[in-house]
Amino acid sequence: MSLPVRLAWSGLTDFDVNDSGQRLTLYRTLMDCGQREDIVRYVNPALLRTDWPRIRRLTARRVIALWESRMSGLAA
Repeated sequence: MSLPVRLAWSGLTDFDVNDSGQRLTLYRTLMDCGQREDIVRYVNPALLRTDWPRIRRLTARRVIALWESRMSGLAA
């Protein structure tokens, strides 16, 4: 999957969503820089739920709280 430079401005723009490490980087990038339409376009909800325990450990609490309040099935 390729993100536009406006989202992945720091360098890496291509991500292999079958690689859990790259997917984690992709989702954290989208959580930090993405807008609603980006999330809808690039995030696979099932994979996000699978990866959520790892994402929670590596992401700011305020961001986690926001996502858990807006997306069912993420809250622990």
